[in-house]
Amino acid sequence: MTIRWGIVTSGKISHDFVNAVNSYPGDKGDMVIAAVAARDKSRAEEFAKTHGIPKVFATYADMAKSNDIDVGYIGALNPDHYPLTKLFLDSGKHVLCEKPLCLNLKQTQSLINIARNKNLFLMEAVWSRFSPSYIALEKEIQAGKLGEPQFLEVNFGESIVTVDRLIKKEMGGSAILDLGIYTLQLAQYIFKDEPMKVTAVGELNDEGVDLVDTVILEYSGGRRAVFNVHSKLKLWNKATVVGPLGRVTLEAPFHFPDTITHVDGKVEKFPLHKSSLEFNFHNSAGLVYEALETARCIREGLIESPRMSHQESLVLAKLRDTVRKQVGVHYDVDDQEF
Repeated sequence: MTIRWGIVTSGKISHDFVNAVNSYPGDKGDMVIAAVAARDKSRAEEFAKTHGIPKVFATYADMAKSNDIDVGYIGALNPDHYPLTKLFLDSGKHVLCEKPLCLNLKQTQSLINIARNKNLFLMEAVWSRFSPSYIALEKEIQAGKLGEPQFLEVNFGESIVTVDRLIKKEMGGSAILDLGIYTLQLAQYIFKDEPMKVTAVGELNDEGVDLVDTVILEYSGGRRAVFNVHSKLKLWNKATVVGPLGRVTLEAPFHFPDTITHVDGKVEKFPLHKSSLEFNFHNSAGLVYEALETARCIREGLIESPRMSHQESLVLAKLRDTVRKQVGVHYDVDDQEF
């Protein structure tokens, strides 16, 4: 069964996603990039030429309704995630949507309800979950080498405060939605259940968008996650999980690391494949793993991935809403029903 991808928008992350898939030297299992659409058709045509994509659509609706694709990859700006994902689900297409899946919990629940009612696959593209380093970390924890994890520390900062999509409210700007989702998802990956208490402080710009966040998540049994998210400064960008028997570190960039330091001090590397085309973002070759998981799930008739489930997306959306409320970030869609 060939899984045919339709790429929604022709921006930087879409370029990296397609490049990661097309350049992957391993078994892709009959997975192809079949089409692309963008608001500006000329940009879509240029994108198609760069990546050797056979079909270009003038509108997203035309692609969603076509019989040329099976699954849409949504690489649009945050405010467009909900309407575009809904468009493709309503048209009977599976969807892999970039994180954050939606701007808030209400939108997230709405999309999940649609996907479940239509028996279609839907996943928030938290690519970290499919990193070989993350899987190695999971195996080490399951083997009991740390004991039960008790503490997680993450610092994630990049000097990207001039990037419009991060700082402008109309573009869904937010440090917690852009960088912070990686810290939140890692805490949930480690501790599994929802935190009992969330404490967050932040720094807002003149538009009411958070540029800096410090968050503490308190879980049952005294377990705790502490992280700093910074869009004005480059930070350590490592994550350390600590248990009574030792610690494991996901080396920088922790959100998709190619190196992990195990509890015994052994350093293990997971090199990523190369491409003749340049990537826009660090370690973007790893985007192929979420594509492979999406294709696997669709072939097996699953509507969600066990590694990044609907419930996980609901919890993450709830946590993002909680942090935003505490630091004072409000979107117009927060006042709407979906």
